[in-house]
Amino acid sequence: LPTPPFLAARAAQASPALDNVATASILAELDRRLADAPEKRMILIGPPGSGKGTQGPIIKERFCLCHLATGDMLRAAVSAGTEMGKAADKVMKSGGLVSDEIVVGIIREAIDGPDCKNGFILDGFPRTVEQAKKLDGMLTDKGVKLDHVIEMKIDDELLVKRITGRLVHAASGRSYHSEFRKPLVPMCDDDTGEALMIRADDNEGTLRKRLGAFHDQTSPVVDYYAKQGLYASIDAAQKADTVKGAIMKILTE
Repeated sequence: LPTPPFLAARAAQASPALDNVATASILAELDRRLADAPEKRMILIGPPGSGKGTQGPIIKERFCLCHLATGDMLRAAVSAGTEMGKAADKVMKSGGLVSDEIVVGIIREAIDGPDCKNGFILDGFPRTVEQAKKLDGMLTDKGVKLDHVIEMKIDDELLVKRITGRLVHAASGRSYHSEFRKPLVPMCDDDTGEALMIRADDNEGTLRKRLGAFHDQTSPVVDYYAKQGLYASIDAAQKADTVKGAIMKILTE
């Protein structure tokens, strides 16, 4: 049988660098990185399409942190049946909005886990100054504090261009772009060859409303953390490697 196009394309890009490295050596290197990694507790702020999905995993790997996205945490807590997850599930089933106290409680449960031993990247929370104060209070109770709040800033017009061309693999969440990050085979996921989709809300009208709400919410939160000396901003319109370098400079100073 002929090799599917997406597999042929991936094979052409494959690297044999680790083929001859013993598993024990790889595990030992991972242990070393975990032991050497400094603790970091940070918030990553940015509108949809700013590149948080690209930079978050890089920061996570470099400093051995856990990545805490609000929606993912909420679903995980409900699925695991934690105390806060049960409380959130009860509220959601009644048609209510999950309170800030419950969300902060879910964050507390998450950062107590082994994956967050070296710290965390918080993504999507806090969105208001009141939430930021509740988060600070919880961290103070635990005897820790935030180290950095980094905002990925980018012009709205560029964001519209980025997002309206976004392509998504529904099963994994992997994202591509029709112009900036094309899949190896048009409209096919690089890993599985399955069809890509365009999200229903990835349209200009919906996006501009989301961006307006984001700016309205974010400005007071940014001011709150700037007064604490925690805030830094990055020009997220630059190339991904340049953005990565700017973030690493902030985190290693």
